[in-house]
Amino acid sequence: MAGRIVLGANQYGKAEVRLVRVDRSADRHTISDLNVTTQLRGDFEACHTQGDNSQVVATDTQKNTVYAFAREHGVGAPETFLLTLAHHFVDGFDQVTGGTFSAEQYAWERIEDGDHSFVRSGRETRTATVEVDGDEEVVVAGLKDCTVLKTTDSEFHGFPRDHYTTLAETTDRILATSITATWRYAASWIDYDATYAGVRDTLLATFADHHSLALQQTIFEMGKAVLERYDAVTEISLSCPNKHHFLVDLAPFELDNPGEVFYAADRPYGLIQATVRREPE
Repeated sequence: MAGRIVLGANQYGKAEVRLVRVDRSADRHTISDLNVTTQLRGDFEACHTQGDNSQVVATDTQKNTVYAFAREHGVGAPETFLLTLAHHFVDGFDQVTGGTFSAEQYAWERIEDGDHSFVRSGRETRTATVEVDGDEEVVVAGLKDCTVLKTTDSEFHGFPRDHYTTLAETTDRILATSITATWRYAASWIDYDATYAGVRDTLLATFADHHSLALQQTIFEMGKAVLERYDAVTEISLSCPNKHHFLVDLAPFELDNPGEVFYAADRPYGLIQATVRREPE
């Protein structure tokens, strides 16, 4: 006989609240541009099983809280803003026991060092997620769409060959990828802006400086460098598609091609993913 049908894990909230906050406290304005999602967990069974909304913090209320808190508290680092939101809902409503609060932050740069004119930066998107479960907090930062390329100092050879292998071995190739990285902090309420900038710079510097024998090796070295530099980071996960650049055969046109003209293929692509963490002591 089949068992009783019950409600499983559930959460709800407001997704992709677009928030732009202009700080006009000085003549030189600053912009915070975020895409915020709130998801609450707790005692919401009656709403699902009986249509009883008495415990439901409306998603519209969650959206309004995002905007109100941006005015009352400012935005600052997205991690700090999300922690402030999380504590408002978890501490302020008995039925809310936890939740997931996430944001993407989009970068703007000043136009010619102007005080109030900006151009949208084409660099990576910053990400942040706060998980709250009772008194436990987990803060995860990250970035995505960080496209990088190096024209040399990259090899790939020594791999197994079988009947279906056509890839030529190489000791000098273009290495290009779009970095998605997330890293978990050991503690809350640290200087998130400074740490984010430092982690980003460490990832990019390691990519540039490391002589790569495989994208897998480069990913590990990037993660290792972050953990060696920042005790506040407990682990880092990286996902990197291999953006292949194939040398174009110009022989039909009686031209040589000494590693100068390439075809950039967007698919299919190798997808390399790994987590680098500290061993427990």
